[in-house]
Amino acid sequence: MSITMDTTLASLVTNKRRVSALKSLGIVTVGDALTYYPFRVTEPVPLRAIREAAPGQQMAFAAVIRDMRVVPMNARRGYRLEATVDDADFARSRRAPGSTARLTFFSYRKSYVDWVSMRLRAGTSVVVSGMPSEYMGQLQFTHPEILTVAPGSAGTGAGLEGYARGAASGNGAFAGSTDPYASVQSAYPPAAAASSGAALKYDADTVQEALTRVCRPRPVYHASSRISSEHIHETILGLLWMMGARTSSTPDGQLAGAGSAGIVAPTTDTIAVQNGEENSGTTAESGAEALSQSIPDVLPESVRKAKNLMHRAEAFLAIHDPASTTRFKEAIETLRYEEAFVSQTSLLKARSHAHKSAAHSCPLVTDSLRDQFIASLPFSLTAGQQQVIHDIAADLAHDWPMQRLLQGEVGSGKTVVALAAMLQAVDAGYQAVLVAPTQVLAEQHAETIGRMVEQLKPAIPVTLLTGGMKLAARRKALAAASSGEPGIIVATHAAFSKTFQAPHLALVVIDEQHRFGVEQRESLNAKTDDGTTPHLLVMTATPIPRTAAMTWFGDLDISWLTELPGGRKPIRTVVVNEADAATMGRMFAHIRARVDAGERAYIVCPRIDADDEENEGGSGVSAAAGSARGRAAASGSSARTAAGGRATRAAADAIGIDDPYETFDENGETVARPPLHAVAEIADRLQKLPQFQGIRFATLTGRDKDDVKTQVMADFAGGETPILVSTTVIEVGVDVKQASCIVIFDADRYGLSQLHQLRGRVGRGGTNSWAFLISRAEPGSPAEQRLEVIHHSLDGAEIAQADLEFRGAGDVLGDAQSGGKSSLKLLRVVKDADMIADARTRAGQLLAADPELAGEVQLAGAVLDFTRGNETFLTSS
Repeated sequence: MSITMDTTLASLVTNKRRVSALKSLGIVTVGDALTYYPFRVTEPVPLRAIREAAPGQQMAFAAVIRDMRVVPMNARRGYRLEATVDDADFARSRRAPGSTARLTFFSYRKSYVDWVSMRLRAGTSVVVSGMPSEYMGQLQFTHPEILTVAPGSAGTGAGLEGYARGAASGNGAFAGSTDPYASVQSAYPPAAAASSGAALKYDADTVQEALTRVCRPRPVYHASSRISSEHIHETILGLLWMMGARTSSTPDGQLAGAGSAGIVAPTTDTIAVQNGEENSGTTAESGAEALSQSIPDVLPESVRKAKNLMHRAEAFLAIHDPASTTRFKEAIETLRYEEAFVSQTSLLKARSHAHKSAAHSCPLVTDSLRDQFIASLPFSLTAGQQQVIHDIAADLAHDWPMQRLLQGEVGSGKTVVALAAMLQAVDAGYQAVLVAPTQVLAEQHAETIGRMVEQLKPAIPVTLLTGGMKLAARRKALAAASSGEPGIIVATHAAFSKTFQAPHLALVVIDEQHRFGVEQRESLNAKTDDGTTPHLLVMTATPIPRTAAMTWFGDLDISWLTELPGGRKPIRTVVVNEADAATMGRMFAHIRARVDAGERAYIVCPRIDADDEENEGGSGVSAAAGSARGRAAASGSSARTAAGGRATRAAADAIGIDDPYETFDENGETVARPPLHAVAEIADRLQKLPQFQGIRFATLTGRDKDDVKTQVMADFAGGETPILVSTTVIEVGVDVKQASCIVIFDADRYGLSQLHQLRGRVGRGGTNSWAFLISRAEPGSPAEQRLEVIHHSLDGAEIAQADLEFRGAGDVLGDAQSGGKSSLKLLRVVKDADMIADARTRAGQLLAADPELAGEVQLAGAVLDFTRGNETFLTSS
């Protein structure tokens, strides 16, 4: 059976529970497994004789079990197992006197004690790794790692005596060496069977093999309650063996030769198919060649050699079975550069392709509608707005399509810039479409734009098209668009439907573009009758660091609006510990005072209902180390499982947190956290508080129908229901001038950029405003540190950079909200800026010589996969 990166684990792994557990982490194929990178690698464990032990310092040694006993603990339920070990032979190999130590295990389960007892029978050779301590004058190892070694019948060196003899003669791999894996490069999946058909299985065939296993660095993976890091590692090593790997990577960067010890073949109770079973004589060299064929290199050979990088197959092997921590880091750097090169090649190809398309030229005319509009504004444009409008005007005059990203803080005036561009297109005799992610926002845009252009001559038709319109109104809007009459169309996702036709479409403006995928945007290109591609302006209020934007939007021209129009006052941000009842009470009293003064307040919760699934096992799409996240329908935000995978659809619809930060222990396993607050629960609790007696509340979630959302927002803006309890559905575009307070529950579980977006919902009418971030974070925890960033900063770029540093580029920028999986897992957009610049330069040189990558088939495929997997290049925050 030929195994490739696309082969499914279900066809290879016989343990279906393990297949399911891996699927919950987003590991479905061989490629998913090999790119499920460990989050750290353990340091090598030094070899020491018992006499050389230092309390509190990790060590490993070989010994023989002298005696073992199980003692019931009378004072409390359970058992204590004690075994005495003697390292005389091993100590002799290190020219040290032999000694004894005690191994101690505690358990409430008799079955566990019986299992350990069976393994630690008197006379058994073992290798021990652990942290020594002293108890009642004797050296003790509590719950150490134990590997049992098969008896010496397998030949010289198989047992402890053979090892000692080899060491004494100078042939022992570990004799007198401070590097326990200097000569032996074995790896460690599964146990070897005991000789002569005995029922007992041993963990290793030889002492050398066991010492290698416990001494060499080991990768640690983000795990879950369903599968441990060890089992993830065992599975990945088994897959590498099946693909041809027979040896570990060696320091010279080559796959090791026949002289090195090999990766042990996985047992058939774990792996169904074993590559090379039909040819037991497979050599290490042919195994190395097979691995390289199964995992072809993506980087061009010239680039790899110029950068002194590993082959891709060698890098995977060095990451999942590292011979040293240095080798592990070199492999990570190789695959990190690969991501940079593939991403930059993809962006440069997209940019080149766009410039080859034809578009309608929309030059400025004398006494233009755009200039009339700017002159009619009751305020002066900021210098930033003037510059961006000028840049866009120049782009629209070309006969190839503009592709520009406009990033600006909430309230920085992006709508004014977009309207100026649309008027320039209308003036040239064409249509312009503004696409908004929600009906509420589309209706607001249509009303605002209609008001702004009503005095212009000639009159500009503004057409609203949403999925929630009544049939007659919808048909009328579709007819107006299909007529081709110059004008402005404001639409929701209805603009992507087959029934929408705009034959003279010259400009598409997409607001909050991270809510739309590439395929949806591309569908608008087909709306024109003459085959031209519309100019494209995408806007976002999501703050993105400049280094990140330059990396991810290399196919777009980028404009920033950094100045806020006059009249906006800074928002006061307060972090409140939910357990501080006194402060919570004062906060609610303050909100009541603002409501009594005619203002409004938002209360934001991450879940809709208290009984919604949260952080349950997912449908098996993607993981913490770079997996794609499902965008929650309720709020346009993502919901992740505790293990890092997608939540179920029901949970995704109900949870509004964008990419909640997971908490892992030192072994990579998720730490349980308190349940998230829900809209229904908080609305019920708040209405019962004395501070809100006589105040009407409203609720708003993504499950509400469009007409209900519209009515709720109208009542909120009008003051009939001055307090709105909602999910993050209000995150984008909701503009209520009277809103002065926002309370965000579970703030410690949100991304910083999303908190900044939510905070921007208040203070839009020039009043004093407050954002209260309710937290259950432990003092001094990373979650508390994140909230301090928001507390002290109103600078979106600064906040976004902090978000990148806290979460990593893979989490913030690698998401594909459409449901695909991200290709970005290792690249750090801020820290790796120099690497990205180098990759961009080299990618440009390659494309100049080979624009279609005809000579780089593997790279061309990786670029295509990257483009499909990263349909939306904006952050999900």
